[in-house]
Amino acid sequence: MSELNNNNILSAASHFDIEGDIMYIERFGSGHINDTYRVKTAVRSYLFQRINDQVFTDVAGLMENTRVVLHHLKQKLAHLGREKVEKSTLTLIPTDEGKWYYQDESDCFWRMLILLEGTKSYDIVETEAQAYAGGKAFGEFQKQLSDLEPGKLVEILPNFHNIDFRMGNLRNAIKDNVAGRVEEVQDILHYILQREERMRTILWMGNNGDLPLRITHNDTKFNNVLLDEHDRVQCVIDLDTVMPGYVAYDFGDAIRTIINSAAEDEPDTSKIILNIPLFRAYAQGYMSEASVFLTEKEMTSLLHGVFLLPFMQAVRFLTDYLNGDTYYKIHYPTHNLVRTRAQLKLVQEMELYQEELTTILEESVHV
Repeated sequence: MSELNNNNILSAASHFDIEGDIMYIERFGSGHINDTYRVKTAVRSYLFQRINDQVFTDVAGLMENTRVVLHHLKQKLAHLGREKVEKSTLTLIPTDEGKWYYQDESDCFWRMLILLEGTKSYDIVETEAQAYAGGKAFGEFQKQLSDLEPGKLVEILPNFHNIDFRMGNLRNAIKDNVAGRVEEVQDILHYILQREERMRTILWMGNNGDLPLRITHNDTKFNNVLLDEHDRVQCVIDLDTVMPGYVAYDFGDAIRTIINSAAEDEPDTSKIILNIPLFRAYAQGYMSEASVFLTEKEMTSLLHGVFLLPFMQAVRFLTDYLNGDTYYKIHYPTHNLVRTRAQLKLVQEMELYQEELTTILEESVHV
């Protein structure tokens, strides 16, 4: 995307139907995909973003997904009153032409939302209370959207959690071997191929009609939950990847990011152990909301998601390593290989504790 200057940003912001004159615009947040700014007027603050249309190529579809989801959420919460609704959901600001995004002369795409003041988020889950809050937030998010027809949303990132697609990419990388690295990863490939069939379970269940297609978030990192000053859940954010999917994908991705005691790129895999108390807390928080709408087979699919998501992330890291590191940013030549081994160590740990994880999930339904 092209470089921005203050005049570009101010000009784009002026096309939105905001309250008050703009006092200043400043960089905001730490996101890596979109360019994000705080727009301050005499009346209130707004969140202003340039959408990365290289990642999200269907901006119209993306914004329509966001509009549909937010409209549904606001209807669900309408009985709480306007102030509570505005604090608990994101609010899109239309352009002065009544559209939900603005395309400038340089073909950059912009959107505006009300900034939720007085909130905070955490990149890393540190306490069981935080894990419980995260589970509750995403469980409630899925529950609120459980009666919204998935066909109303565009699949904004096709095959995002499709393991057949990811394994196909890996096989192409093995065949092409453009970086000449296939020989050095034979042990990893053996491990992955041994588990490939098991990792198709959710896909099989869905294709057989055992799992209903629902609207899922697809980026359930803890920092996509805003908390109030008392660390209570206020709002789920970052709706760019909201699209049709299976609930186990969201559950598995959240667990992948909170249960690992070490960093995603920890080179010493002996440091990668499971934080079982955080798993239990997240599962209890999630089930406190989700158990009222999940089917029995969806509940059984959750553990498959716990195994699948780190496995699939390992496949993606390894594919990029074999392709010469063209997708993920790396800080040293074997960075993607280190990431791959770390994710697979997480899978190994989960295999060791599978019985305990299963019991915790079953018990969480009745807490």
